[in-house]
Amino acid sequence: MSLYPAPRERHESELSLAELRGDGARMAPHWVVPLAPEPAPVSPALINGVVVPAASARLIDATAEYGG
Repeated sequence: MSLYPAPRERHESELSLAELRGDGARMAPHWVVPLAPEPAPVSPALINGVVVPAASARLIDATAEYGG
């Protein structure tokens, strides 16, 4: 009879943070992010259905950097 318990199986949820970071670092070169085209500007006349409360509009209007 053994004095030491048999090692139990290690589950993925038991990975350490260092192991997880290492896995991510090894996988990073495989993740290619395609260049997305710049979104085309939209005419304000085409923006429908956006409702801004008057208090919010006044707040932005009173902020020199953004408004009036």
